[in-house]
Amino acid sequence: MNAIKSISSHIAQEAQERQAQLTKPMGSLGRLEDLAIWFAGRSGNAIPKRLQAAICVFAADHGVAVEGVSAFPAEVTAQMVINFINGGAAISVLARENNAALSIVDVGVKTPYPTPTGSAHGRLFRSPVCAGTANLRVTAAMSAAECKKAWQIGAGSAMHAIENAKNILIGGEMGIANTTSAAALICALTDAAPEDIVGLGTGIQAAARLHKIQVVKDALARAKAAGAVTPQDWLREVGGLEIAALAGFYTAAAEAGVPVLLDGFITTAAALVAVHANPAVGEWLIASHVSQEQGHRSALAALNLTPLLDLGLRLGEASGATLALPIIQSALTLHREMATFAEAGIAAGAM
Repeated sequence: MNAIKSISSHIAQEAQERQAQLTKPMGSLGRLEDLAIWFAGRSGNAIPKRLQAAICVFAADHGVAVEGVSAFPAEVTAQMVINFINGGAAISVLARENNAALSIVDVGVKTPYPTPTGSAHGRLFRSPVCAGTANLRVTAAMSAAECKKAWQIGAGSAMHAIENAKNILIGGEMGIANTTSAAALICALTDAAPEDIVGLGTGIQAAARLHKIQVVKDALARAKAAGAVTPQDWLREVGGLEIAALAGFYTAAAEAGVPVLLDGFITTAAALVAVHANPAVGEWLIASHVSQEQGHRSALAALNLTPLLDLGLRLGEASGATLALPIIQSALTLHREMATFAEAGIAAGAM
């Protein structure tokens, strides 16, 4: 494991001093000021450049779908991959709106699907580790080798984006039944009760949620009996291929010194894995929003992250993170382009 890049407190202090000189009362832009300072310390530049975002959506299927924990059938994962590439999904629209590069990475989609050709809406990378995970309720979701390979695919996706001059990374996911896997991971890594974390996912009813809670309880008991201790153990036992890829994606970004904008419930579970494996990864994460999924707020609290938005979202796909991107762009543009008191000829004490 490589060392995580350090943050420049000196540069952050320079950015804070600039904020005090801009033509506004200090603190009047609230968290926008904090965001500018946060990015300055991580970019090595007291006046950070405009963000160039890369969005990577990792797709994979989950064996636990056979337990009836989702409102949608498993083949929807493959259908949505095609929708992403054809430009019809929410994240496809938001990526275009924000001029962000969009990649879809198949790390384990079970249902066969044709490879779209000539799409201008995003790039598809077919790198399936296997045809989805096993049913985590009854056996380990992945082998150690499969988990490691998915992690490495995520890390490679991050490095590809960084090598193409992207300076903020957004991870997304697609995988029917992945809220069950994410809930199990969050419970395992935070000691939270399944009743407090398991939500409605794609829109199941209350009775189905009670069944989903039991599935998570059974999976946790099975994995604990199998000897799960480390974050990687839990990832292998109850995680997903796309969640493993996301954890690798976030870790590689932090190692390279590139900030990450977290999306929703599933991506936060992946971030918990990455941070439990290496706490320094947490210094490179920003929470875009809190989703409607029941346990998301608790998972963010475990990472000491305060979300920028609360819009009642529960879609995933990196949609919430991409919606928050213009807010961060605005924070940096204000920091970069506002006049100082001296430049404007305004007495600082006047404000």
